[in-house]
Amino acid sequence: MTDKGKRAKVDEDEGAELDPELVMAIEKLQEVQDDLERVNEEASDKVLEVEQRYNEIRRPVYNKRNEIIHNIPDFWLTAFLSHPVLNELLSDEDQKVFKYLESLDVEDFKDVKSGYSITFAFKPNPYFEDAKLTKIFKFSDEGTTSVTGSVPKWKDGMDLTNGVVAEKENHKRAHAEDSFFKWFGDSAQKESLEGIQDEVAEVIKDDLWPNPLKYFNNEADEEEYEDDEEAEDDEDDAGKGAEELDDEEEEPDEDEEDDES
Repeated sequence: MTDKGKRAKVDEDEGAELDPELVMAIEKLQEVQDDLERVNEEASDKVLEVEQRYNEIRRPVYNKRNEIIHNIPDFWLTAFLSHPVLNELLSDEDQKVFKYLESLDVEDFKDVKSGYSITFAFKPNPYFEDAKLTKIFKFSDEGTTSVTGSVPKWKDGMDLTNGVVAEKENHKRAHAEDSFFKWFGDSAQKESLEGIQDEVAEVIKDDLWPNPLKYFNNEADEEEYEDDEEAEDDEDDAGKGAEELDDEEEEPDEDEEDDES
């Protein structure tokens, strides 16, 4: 169906009289574009159906993988520390907690476009009471994103997110680094019309989760991340260079001012 608003814009553009054949050609072009959009929407639906089907097929394979990982000491800790992004998020104290991490699981909702969850399962540990910590991302049809997370139930004196941890004999010492476990409480019950960008969740879901063995074996190619960082640095340098050049052009030449005098 032709967009009447777009047609009106063409007809009324600055009050100009357009060639009727040109107007007709634009309207036909819009109709074809509308057809393409309908095909693209149908293709997207089919892709989601296939993705949903294969998520069901992958699930028992992921479960089998988790069973094997369960028998490998410090698997997820090692994978995190070998990852070029995630390794920067674990403090020394976080690493001690991660030694109790039994499994990590990423699961799409049955309707894959409606959201997913990331779950960390822990053995009994001296830090918190929870057996599992989960962060859930829900996407609405209106384009909003809702995020909820499990806030750890820390044991007395062991809260890593408030800046102190307990030592022997209940003495406390300051802990300057931010804890990874703050991430579970970030954006809790928060909604945004523009969507919520959670880089940690995206890296875990799209990079670590598909093949954690690559990072456990330290086989990851860091060039991709280094190239991205270098590109950002080059853009910043280019911007600064342009500003400095503009400043130089705006500054009057002292010799020219003297000559004019």
